Amino acid sequence: MIANFNLDDAEAIHALDRADMYRHLEAFPDQLADAWHAAQSLPLPETHAAPRLIVLCGMGGSAIGGDLVVALLHGSAPVPFVVSRHYDLPGYVQGRDVLVIASSYSGNTEETLAAAEQALTRGVRMLAVTTGGALAEHAQKHGYPLWRFDYPSQPRAALGWSFGLLLGLVARLGFAPTLSEDVPEAVELLRAQAEQYALQTPTPRNPAKRTAGQLIGRMPVVFGGGIFQPVARRWKTQYNENANTWAQYEPLPEADHNVVASMEFPAEHGLNIAAQFITSPLYDHPRVRLRHELTYKMCLRHGIMADVFSPQGKSALAQMCHAVQYGDYVSFYLAAAYGVDPTAIAPIMELKEQLSQRA
Repeated sequence: MIANFNLDDAEAIHALDRADMYRHLEAFPDQLADAWHAAQSLPLPETHAAPRLIVLCGMGGSAIGGDLVVALLHGSAPVPFVVSRHYDLPGYVQGRDVLVIASSYSGNTEETLAAAEQALTRGVRMLAVTTGGALAEHAQKHGYPLWRFDYPSQPRAALGWSFGLLLGLVARLGFAPTLSEDVPEAVELLRAQAEQYALQTPTPRNPAKRTAGQLIGRMPVVFGGGIFQPVARRWKTQYNENANTWAQYEPLPEADHNVVASMEFPAEHGLNIAAQFITSPLYDHPRVRLRHELTYKMCLRHGIMADVFSPQGKSALAQMCHAVQYGDYVSFYLAAAYGVDPTAIAPIMELKEQLSQRA
């Protein structure tokens, strides 16, 4: 049921936001800066310095930072970097020149713990990124590096830490030499843009609030290509967890080889869709940029509401972070519009409890 909510009523929104998700949105640039700084001095043995393959094992908010790094390094990394969201590691993950990063905010994610235990039998180098829990104990017991951080929140709200630590890691490995300039630029941009999206900024001057208002009663379908593909995924999952609403993400150019075939009949299928396009003149492939334009027009032609978001910033990292920030604020205001607590994830907790009872 759609709530009749005034997105400029700060008092009512704070009452709804019982665990203060809004504070974590504001903290994103500080998280990123703090994580980057911390990563410069966290333990990284010489044995870990020249991997031929990096595999990050994680789920949900603990995996998306890996996705962002993979996209950022796609055209420059000298070795493969992949994200695994499974209990089992791929068969090719073998040997001392492979680095497996076990990433779990709580340290108790069962899929990540299973992958970490399996990694021990494969003879790989390992690194744990966590706030504690069983993963921290596993790292200490088996003597591999532990990158522990302390930021109390839901995993998805600590993205600045999970992403920033990985940025520090790949910089120390020599895979991204420009990050020492790109990270400060991204942090400065995020701090500046946060004022525009702030709760005290009224709806007529707040694009995040306006976009949230347009999404009420609709299912967001988020399109992104290249470095913005994992950002589109982030928007989708934030709509799911913060606003408790169905959403979908579609990578370009792949979506133009299948999804567009369904555009003629959304109403007949009872679908009230809002298409969102994350696109950048600087960092989209020219043909992907054209595909954004043509697919956007195709949506309008078939009566599908469509909107375009173009991030700011000079570096790819800054634009990626700005796009993440914007989607986070939109999902927060959409939660308010629906009258739901943007932190509560009761169905996920229920499912975890059922799984633990059948361990």
